[in-house]
Amino acid sequence: MKLAIVQMDIAFGDPEANRSNAKKHIEKAAKKDSEFILLPELWTTGYDLSRFEEIAETLEGPTHQMLQDLAKKWQVSIAGSVAEREGSQFYNTFVAYNKNGERILNYRKAHLFRLMNEEKFLHSGNTKGNFNLEGVQAAGVICYDIRFPEWMRTHMLDGSKALFVVAEWPKPRVDHWRTLLISRAIENQCFVIACNRIGSDPDNTFGGHSIIVDPWGTIVAEAGGHEEILYGEVDFEDVEAIRKQIPIFQDRRPGLYE
Repeated sequence: MKLAIVQMDIAFGDPEANRSNAKKHIEKAAKKDSEFILLPELWTTGYDLSRFEEIAETLEGPTHQMLQDLAKKWQVSIAGSVAEREGSQFYNTFVAYNKNGERILNYRKAHLFRLMNEEKFLHSGNTKGNFNLEGVQAAGVICYDIRFPEWMRTHMLDGSKALFVVAEWPKPRVDHWRTLLISRAIENQCFVIACNRIGSDPDNTFGGHSIIVDPWGTIVAEAGGHEEILYGEVDFEDVEAIRKQIPIFQDRRPGLYE
């Protein structure tokens, strides 16, 4: 599968500007025959959490219509996380659309990040992020989630071959970002495809270094610290070969872990 990771800057609290920027990147990636395009965490709003009453959307809002239209137009799957409104509650929600414009995932971030005040404004999700991507079992998670290896393993127990991660990971801890993603790939014997934003908001500077890691923990492709589209190609059949070579899922003893 040909992948494109859109490592973009995010205009703080300006969904219209961010949709315009994302559309430009999506169409550029689609013209290079990408099959899956990944956007960052909260790419429409950034962490302007105190204004979510004004700028968050339902899952039928203009952002979702744009993603559906672009997915159908270019016959490409598109994913990323957005500010979701449901009634009076707000969520950080990972959505994915297949090439027919159908929503195949809406995962609400399970672990809220206190250092960026998520718990003050958002509700946490209570369901997993597993989805089917063109016949391949996969999972989508958000930023802080990757610090919880038991949550990642829970997603892998259905045979998922890929872990898609979207983030606004601050630059001072970008070494943690890389190390955690490589670890998640090795311990779950899966591809990790991760998109981090770059740029700054009023409180943080973000680290970029979006990355694709194979099931051995080898880096397939990695971005730097500026706005760019990272391209890479993966063969999900590699997962089965590696899991047969070192059968960690067969050798698990879950009764000991409870």
